[in-house]
Amino acid sequence: MSTLAHDTPQEGRGPRLTVSYAAIKRGVLWLLGASSGLALVEPSPYEIVFLLALFVFALTGIRFSQKLLPLAVLLLGYNIGGIFSLIPWMADGESVRFTAVSVYLMITAVFIAGIMSQDAAGRLETLRRGYLFAAWIAGFAALLGYFNIAGLGETFTLYGRASGTFKDPNVLGPYLALPIVYVLQRILTGQVGLLRGLVTLSIPLAALFFTFSRGAWGVLVASTALMIALTFLTAPSAASRGRIVAMSLGALVAAVVALLIALSFEDIRNVFDARASLDQDYDQGVTGRFGNQLRAIPMLLDAPNGFGPLQFRWIFNQADPHNVYINAFASYGWLGGVSWVSLMVATCYVGWRLVFRTGPTQLHAIAIWSVLFVTILQGFQIDSDHWRHLYMMLGLVWGLAVLGPDRGASEERS
Repeated sequence: MSTLAHDTPQEGRGPRLTVSYAAIKRGVLWLLGASSGLALVEPSPYEIVFLLALFVFALTGIRFSQKLLPLAVLLLGYNIGGIFSLIPWMADGESVRFTAVSVYLMITAVFIAGIMSQDAAGRLETLRRGYLFAAWIAGFAALLGYFNIAGLGETFTLYGRASGTFKDPNVLGPYLALPIVYVLQRILTGQVGLLRGLVTLSIPLAALFFTFSRGAWGVLVASTALMIALTFLTAPSAASRGRIVAMSLGALVAAVVALLIALSFEDIRNVFDARASLDQDYDQGVTGRFGNQLRAIPMLLDAPNGFGPLQFRWIFNQADPHNVYINAFASYGWLGGVSWVSLMVATCYVGWRLVFRTGPTQLHAIAIWSVLFVTILQGFQIDSDHWRHLYMMLGLVWGLAVLGPDRGASEERS
């Protein structure tokens, strides 16, 4: 597809530069991915670019398959539950904003799922490149902050941990997992050279390490292992599988060497040892993270409307649930909780079917699903219901899942 073209000169006229609708759409999608890593201000640039993307795609129409109804209905049920739960707390501005963000994120997921119906491979690649750009910006800011370069430590760190362009290192770390897994997959499959791939990985990988987020470390390791396994199982030839094994072993050795070098610095080693421990003070006891979760369950069984958005923290020692499933029932009531759990189960069903379906988007699907599946599991230890990249991955997986087996190639021409 030619996105830029010069018309044949006519008598008395010079060449005329034209830009196709497809190029404009891809440009907006790149901006959407590139803005997804800036979350220090609200509304963030991502919110503004999303409205632009919605406008641009609405001009030419968005095709929504009926097969996307489960996604839309379950997300709608989740948010209706949240609105009912909000009613007693309408005077609480923070609770109102929390619920409004949930509704907005629902719209982003359904929109992204819908736009995969055309030019899926091209749009996926565009989003991937934009996301990787954002990961570099967020990661570079995180490293500037962690090493306090130009006095930016206060801006780009939290409690001595790299947070970059995010407010929380525990969100920055999981956000960086997808672009890292994508690049690793491209190295394994020969889509990018080893040296170029390692350079591309360097900033996001270092930033993820310096978040000192146990959850992020776990997501990266588990997602990478799952991606390697799925890429190996679906490889087209023995030679491809051999390359995947060899490159995976090489990457493992490189990662161990890099970790040993990093831990040779005492300051880094001390923080790593403290964060790597599974025995954290705030996890322990009846009033710790897991104790609060266990105490909340019988209370929620007697509260069909939940506690109200963000009200869990005022009941349990000013601590959030740190469990997206408990938070679904606490902040969105029984309707929202059942809808969220059902959505995750349905997503697992379509995601596992998707990765074994051959076609031009299969490698994309494997990379995205590897991270999304582990992120769904990570929900048992963190509140991920307001992560923009979670809703982006949800939309992508559902959008790809409803494509026919011969769809997904770059097909948009207008």
